[in-house]
Amino acid sequence: MARGILATRRHPEDVWAWTWQVRGWLGLQKDGSQDPQRVPHLAFSRDQDAGTYAKGEQSRARPEAPRTSISQCLRNPPRDRRTAVSDYRTSVSAMAPKKPPCLPSLLLPLLTLLLPRADTRSFVVDRDNDRFLLDGVAFRYVSGSLHYFRVPRVLWADRLFKMRMSGLNAVQFYVPWNYHEPEPGVYNFHGSRDLIAFLNEAAIANLLVILRPGPYICAEWDMGGLPAWLLRKPKIHLRTSDPADNMTKIFTLLRKYEPHGPLVNSEYYTGWLDYWGQNHSTRSVHSVTKGLENMLKLGASVNMYMFHGGTNFGYWNGADEKGRFLPITTSYDYDAPISEAGDPTPKLFALRDVISKFQEIPLGPLPPPSPKMMLGPLTLHLDGDLLAFLNYLCPQGPIYSILPMTFEAVKQDHGFVLYRTYLSNTVSEPTRFWVPNNGVHDRAYVMVDGVFHGVLERNMKHKLFLTGQVGAKLDVLLESMGRLSFGSNTSDFKGLIEPPVLGQTILTRWLMFPLKVDKLVKWWFPLQLLKRSHPQTPSGPTFYSTMFAILGSSGDTFLYLPGWTKGQVWINGFNLGRYWTKRGPQQTLYVPRPLLYPRGALNKITLLELENAPPQPQVQFLDRPILNSTLHRTYVYSLSAEVQSDPEPMQLSGH
Repeated sequence: MARGILATRRHPEDVWAWTWQVRGWLGLQKDGSQDPQRVPHLAFSRDQDAGTYAKGEQSRARPEAPRTSISQCLRNPPRDRRTAVSDYRTSVSAMAPKKPPCLPSLLLPLLTLLLPRADTRSFVVDRDNDRFLLDGVAFRYVSGSLHYFRVPRVLWADRLFKMRMSGLNAVQFYVPWNYHEPEPGVYNFHGSRDLIAFLNEAAIANLLVILRPGPYICAEWDMGGLPAWLLRKPKIHLRTSDPADNMTKIFTLLRKYEPHGPLVNSEYYTGWLDYWGQNHSTRSVHSVTKGLENMLKLGASVNMYMFHGGTNFGYWNGADEKGRFLPITTSYDYDAPISEAGDPTPKLFALRDVISKFQEIPLGPLPPPSPKMMLGPLTLHLDGDLLAFLNYLCPQGPIYSILPMTFEAVKQDHGFVLYRTYLSNTVSEPTRFWVPNNGVHDRAYVMVDGVFHGVLERNMKHKLFLTGQVGAKLDVLLESMGRLSFGSNTSDFKGLIEPPVLGQTILTRWLMFPLKVDKLVKWWFPLQLLKRSHPQTPSGPTFYSTMFAILGSSGDTFLYLPGWTKGQVWINGFNLGRYWTKRGPQQTLYVPRPLLYPRGALNKITLLELENAPPQPQVQFLDRPILNSTLHRTYVYSLSAEVQSDPEPMQLSGH
């Protein structure tokens, strides 16, 4: 393999592994005899992991492959071994219960037929002719980027199938290190993190894979995919380079030994990302299609970034530093050919037409947009301010330190940490409260004796004015807005990086509460722990929730939060991500249908509003997204000289 291209369309190793898996299912020993202690059973479905898909959605999400009987395989061996293996496994699933004694005699001839042919698979860089060779035949890929970590597992098959039906023959994706190793030596490859399951889905969709495993990926992902626990070593140096490297000399040397080779564009941008507080980015259909056609005319292989963007659920969004700190929005729609909700767009159909001029497009129409649902408005009820739940949010109790410690030092990777101290003297006149050296990473919600006084924000707002009696409780809730995902040697520590100052006094003797907000929402809130009266006009970090039922048919939907300021939202305990209605441009959060309980069951929505709720705390579910509502006008940029764009420059963020 070259340049990270990995053909997952049934490698020889896959066939060998599958052969021995089949032998095990059949109770066959290495010499071909049957182990009398083992009895064949129904184990041939390629959907063995269906139980891990939410509410049985896998069967609906995965397109049905054509079926071929065993006798047909034996009479007319398929030209494509991928079809042979996958279809064969499907057909055996249906036949196994009928005549189990015949299975060994039926399976082994087919395996004998397949194995020698599997050895012929190859991928070669033919530099003399500036091309790739796949199985000895001239080959170029037309690929699209999709990130499995931004798409619910139940929807993987749907998105991949649509990519294949768009004319793509490959999918490119990253593997984020921090998504799979949350603690040193602790690995997670289950559920939505099951990388092998995603590779299998790509194979079933008849897509090659271009794998970009990292360890650094950027991808507008928290810390560019590097795990936050690396920063538990405060003096660590990340992504350093040797200053003696000279790229001109390196490439000159490369061409000395490799004067020729295939043309490749690994990141051809179909759109662009959004930052909170800036304009929603789009790229015109004309500029995208024209650029693609020009490259394909040159015989180049192209990967379109992104072909389907997805969503930064939870706390996973990254951030950029471009004059100031710029966190990425929850939506990663990217103005991509397949929308955030998985729907084909006009851009997709235009790209499909271009691709069809250069290679065969799979027969059959693309699936239509998924059903969408509207609901509401729903009135949310006040559960209580965040401080009232502190014992549940941090059941292990606080960590004490003379000076405040960072998130990383208290082993809190994402979310929130509450910093608490007590005033050592009375402050009767409004006195400046600030953190030196831009030391708030990233937003601080300041309360004195439980009363909310305002926000400090990295690069944006540096001071508040406070009063208080001696012994007054000063609480500073710190929110991480996502770590920098691009740049060299950038250690983006979170929390209070410097000790705060009130007037001329450096505040010391801090209690730090690493908050487990997701656990509170998922496990403790259903117990209705608090039954108490609440103020009529609360402000500051406060929980709201309500229950609702879906009376009609359910569908994908978009949560709209008019009048709310900023916070985090959960549906049935699942963290949808951040909302920031006041700043924009994103106004709605994508809610995939599998997250919702169907007719007859109650769903729960929970909000942590960090600043101010509207007078009527209501939300709605819409049947279309609002991604471009902002104080600024939406701009369109282009990578093509033929199309004029607004003057705001597009800066690469280093995918």
